[in-house]
Amino acid sequence: MLLAIDTSSFVLSCALAEEDKLVSEWTVQRKLTHSEQLVPHMDAMLKEAGVEKKDITAIAVAKGPGSFTGLRIGLATAKTASYLWKVPLIGVNTLEALAYNMAGAQAFILPLEDAQRGNVYAALYGAFDEIWEEAPAEAAPLEDVLEAAVRHGGPVIAVGESADTYKKDIFSAGIQIAPPQNRCCRASSVAMAGWYHMKKGETDDPLTLLPNYIRRSEAEVLWEKKHGIIL
Repeated sequence: MLLAIDTSSFVLSCALAEEDKLVSEWTVQRKLTHSEQLVPHMDAMLKEAGVEKKDITAIAVAKGPGSFTGLRIGLATAKTASYLWKVPLIGVNTLEALAYNMAGAQAFILPLEDAQRGNVYAALYGAFDEIWEEAPAEAAPLEDVLEAAVRHGGPVIAVGESADTYKKDIFSAGIQIAPPQNRCCRASSVAMAGWYHMKKGETDDPLTLLPNYIRRSEAEVLWEKKHGIIL
């Protein structure tokens, strides 16, 4: 049984899954305080599903890009559990997990997550008989991302938090938007991607796995400017 966690956005989500079966998923889009809610949320799900901690054989966690604070909370919880329970840990790219929301869509999937100041974290995935990365993750202005997706050709379907935020721009570019239940970050998709990577032997060390921020936070940039640090 694989336990999956996603706190990479304002959505709080955890799931239990076998290789070809979703056992349970709790997903809440209410801007909860992840640091206070994740562990109780996870414990309640385990109890409801009748699953004990000894039944967990692997843990998958969204490693970013996404919310700087949210990623740290999810990763810290997953890494601690992996270490204490002595089970494999799989860090899953948040954008890849979003692409798994649309597995089998017979389209290219454009995950979009907020990177602040009109920028988005984006990548492009093929979601046909298999899922693959068509264009790597980047942080870029929304306009540039949409232009690149249109040039690539479609069909293209947008998912993610920023697909909601920028609906008008996305539709104007001729790009489809996934249904509401498929747009948000979901731990069930982290679980499916986690199983895929674990079968390929791609696991992570809980002592060294780090968030994939892609870029530094605004607070870090301001601190560096204040102290005259140039990177």
